[in-house]
Amino acid sequence: MNARKQRYGAEDLKAVFKGAKTVITGRGKKSQSFELSTQTDWTALTKAALGPSGNLRAPAVKTGDTMLVGYCEPAWQGHFGDA
Repeated sequence: MNARKQRYGAEDLKAVFKGAKTVITGRGKKSQSFELSTQTDWTALTKAALGPSGNLRAPAVKTGDTMLVGYCEPAWQGHFGDA
């Protein structure tokens, strides 16, 4: 996915997260984890995944069945370890 060529807003989140079981959103040093199998209210996930412009936060990376959205160093290190 190239966010420079196509923007992803609230209406696109279900398609963007398709195939993911977990979405981890980050902003600064705060992160939140959402289990999509039990997610019924998308309001909190939408608020955490979208930036102030209303588009998907960057960076957005899907690895296995986990989607990481936005940068949060502790969350990324917890997922990928020290590289």
